[in-house]
Amino acid sequence: MPDALAKESALRARLRELDRVLVAYSAGVDSTYLLAVAHAELGDRAIAVTADSPSLARTSLAEARAFCATRGIAHRIVATSEFDDPVYAANDGQRCYHCKAALLTVMRAIEFQADTTHALLVGAIADDLADWRPGMRAAGERGAQFPLAEVGLGKAEIRERSRALALPTWDRPAEPCLSSRIPYGEPVTVEAVRMVEAAEELLRGLGLRHCRARHHRVGADAGGAARGWMCRIEVPEADLARVLEHRAAIRDGLQRLGYAFTTLDLAGLASGGYNRLLAGTEKQA
Repeated sequence: MPDALAKESALRARLRELDRVLVAYSAGVDSTYLLAVAHAELGDRAIAVTADSPSLARTSLAEARAFCATRGIAHRIVATSEFDDPVYAANDGQRCYHCKAALLTVMRAIEFQADTTHALLVGAIADDLADWRPGMRAAGERGAQFPLAEVGLGKAEIRERSRALALPTWDRPAEPCLSSRIPYGEPVTVEAVRMVEAAEELLRGLGLRHCRARHHRVGADAGGAARGWMCRIEVPEADLARVLEHRAAIRDGLQRLGYAFTTLDLAGLASGGYNRLLAGTEKQA
């Protein structure tokens, strides 16, 4: 991708214009690339900030720690409390807005404590501009910058440049926050995301590297509480047969985690699949 290198050159020039930066870092493909390039250009004036939220898988937190430690990147891990916010827990179409608002709040707090001005960088990419991303709006309203999107870098280009830079995340599967596995309108809880995390660890342990464990409530009692839980598995179409090969192990493992029912989505893996349910009103908000 000859354009990818040119865009990276533009990114590096853009970063050199900044004095100090705080980079929102989740250990994913995009934020790892942004952090690596920012550190290469700014050295210790680039600091990684990881939100230690229940919606971040513990494996991702460990990978974030290891990456920064290995490369000598200053790393701040801060707890965020969006799960205590009723508007976040309600899980409407604006959930990501409240999540990014919480992240930018802690990043601003770090800047205030340091008594030094920092640019706040978020790893949104050009591809994100075509999807429902209320989190970008929340970050932008709070002064965040999106240098990857600004220079036009998309996912395929970032993977190509990450590979060229020998970043361990170049072929990492996309991994949105764990809360995204819960359908809009169903409450987000710490217990639910922990079940999702464990379910996906089980699936990956069986060789299903690209997977989603969608968390659904089944029925409700008189007080509105779920009577049980169903896990709807999404994998690429090429892996559907593998799921069936491991049917018994998956069924038994998910039952131990608390899932009364297990289903396999024959449509295959659809990242951001719940966004299809927002058709209209929320997207216009």
